[in-house]
Amino acid sequence: MSTDPVAPPQPGFFRRRLVEPLLGQLRKGLSPRQLALTVALGTAFGLVPLLGVTTVLGTAVAVWLRLNVGALLLVSHLMSPVQILLLLPLLRYGAQLLGGATRNLTLERLQYLLRHDWQAALQLFWRAEVGALLLWLLGSVPVVLVLYFLLLPLFRRVARRQAAQAAGPAEV
Repeated sequence: MSTDPVAPPQPGFFRRRLVEPLLGQLRKGLSPRQLALTVALGTAFGLVPLLGVTTVLGTAVAVWLRLNVGALLLVSHLMSPVQILLLLPLLRYGAQLLGGATRNLTLERLQYLLRHDWQAALQLFWRAEVGALLLWLLGSVPVVLVLYFLLLPLFRRVARRQAAQAAGPAEV
């Protein structure tokens, strides 16, 4: 018979990669308000319809608001699959918003234009991108507000529980 204690089950990927790092921020002194704002803004910045600006934008805003840069970037980069799924629809609606023809904005059309008429491709893409950014700005405000006000009570409850556990010995 082995005397080795049974190892506790390993937490899942989601818990290991998202939940534990965020809870760690509460333990390190990030207030529930700051953590809720970090997650809400990280979600919004993770959905920006311009590839390659998530890190720069998230870092700048986190430093400006004195939030945890690492936690904000963690959340924003976890949103990358959703960002990619929303990219083409936002570009189509962005082109439509600024007067472009949405039927012309397909991946095949962009590839054709880039090979044969790159100036037309840039003009079409520019209009679509500016419109997509405007739509993202309009949509990100309610997303940030809703997430902030949903997460704030949750993080306050977790912070109270952690404070109670730290104050007294854990009951078995």
